[in-house]
Amino acid sequence: MHRLRRAVTDPRVERLATLLVERCVDVQPNWQVLVMGEPGARPLLEEVCRQIGRRGAYALLRLRIESPPLRTWMLEAGDDLVSELPAIDAREYDEMDSYIVAVAPENTRGGIDVPAERLSLRSKATRPHMAKIFSGEKPWVGLDFPTPALAQDAGMTLAQFEDFYWGAILIDWDALAERMRQIADRFDAADEVRIVGAGTDLQFSLAGRHGLVDALGANMPGGEVFYSPVEDSAEGVVSYSEYPACYLNHEVEDVHLRFEGGRIVEASAGEGEEFLLGMLDADEGARRLGEFGIGCNPGITRHMKNTLFDEKMEGTVHFAIGSGFAFIGGKNERAIHWDMVKDLRSGGRIELDGETVQENGRWLI
Repeated sequence: MHRLRRAVTDPRVERLATLLVERCVDVQPNWQVLVMGEPGARPLLEEVCRQIGRRGAYALLRLRIESPPLRTWMLEAGDDLVSELPAIDAREYDEMDSYIVAVAPENTRGGIDVPAERLSLRSKATRPHMAKIFSGEKPWVGLDFPTPALAQDAGMTLAQFEDFYWGAILIDWDALAERMRQIADRFDAADEVRIVGAGTDLQFSLAGRHGLVDALGANMPGGEVFYSPVEDSAEGVVSYSEYPACYLNHEVEDVHLRFEGGRIVEASAGEGEEFLLGMLDADEGARRLGEFGIGCNPGITRHMKNTLFDEKMEGTVHFAIGSGFAFIGGKNERAIHWDMVKDLRSGGRIELDGETVQENGRWLI
């Protein structure tokens, strides 16, 4: 009798796939799970598909050869095509039960030649078919997988980056979730938030809103508590002077935003300002806050030019312009969701209803 053999899987990859399939998504029998990623993530994609099969569900594997997907097509196709999702893709998104995506870029600057307006058109076309994903009705998870390109962006060798990567992902998620729940409870009990830091004094309201603890949820690594602020409440200024604001493979340096009545009324950047303004003008809601997040992952201590990691960095906060989260009270449904990270570890603080609860990145609660 012959037994089927398979290649030995890195135990870290196997453990990560288990977290994705069983904890982040909790795949159920007969589900159709869309599994997307670049070839560089093949070990993880294969193990994810294997474990989906063990759970009696369908793995629908889709490999992408460039980032953003369909870059070369978007450079040539007319606006009428870019702004409408083809029926076969729309049906796939409509009928899937879950979504797992593993990004493994060969070049993290791929797609910077695609105009911001064209990227916005594609996002608008896709968004209606992803509505149940964004609303939380259908579970999903997205993550990066180590590649030389990501290591280079982080200023590390590939081996150094892999050590960092696994140290941020394979942690005690249950213990971190308990600590983040304590933080969320304190913010849930407050109405007004004030963030003070270098070039920053921003106030906004969380009245009537509740936060979500991200520990094995839609992002890997997790490690944040996040909210959708009251849409017309933001007042003041925020300066992202410590780190570039990274979005769709663009890096925008030294972003400054001023809010009045919840809306960005002034915006500038030291580098990449044209892209910033193009995204802000994608639609009316792009100039409002969709998210306020608090980084809590102890395994992430430095900026990597990788938002999935950077926004979870302990001692930082982040704000997303554009779309909020309906499942935690957000009402701003827009084409973009751009997270920008603010470091509070050197002179910054967070106040809740006038009381300082974090100073220099350290909790006082």
